[in-house]
Amino acid sequence: MLRGGIGEGARVDGSDAAARNAGSDAATRYWRTNLRLLTTLLVIWFVASFGLGILFVRPLNAFQLGGFPLGFWFAQQGAIVVFVVLVLVYAIAMDRIERRLARGPHSG
Repeated sequence: MLRGGIGEGARVDGSDAAARNAGSDAATRYWRTNLRLLTTLLVIWFVASFGLGILFVRPLNAFQLGGFPLGFWFAQQGAIVVFVVLVLVYAIAMDRIERRLARGPHSG
């Protein structure tokens, strides 16, 4: 018989459907939150790497960092540093999001 069929313990009163919908809502909230966070972090990384390292390099070169023009520093090192920081931010944020969603929508 099919798994979860009538003879396999599935409920006829609709509680299985309610449980599936609750799980589906939680998954939807999880992915919506995850994609919003990813989009925000990717925009920050784009601005740091492309914007500061390529588009605004000339104005930034008026400043020095460690003896090097700031625009050059962003193009060579800054984008990598920003990327590593964003990976850490993503890991911490997703840990908090997963803990919050595991508690449920009504507990905090």
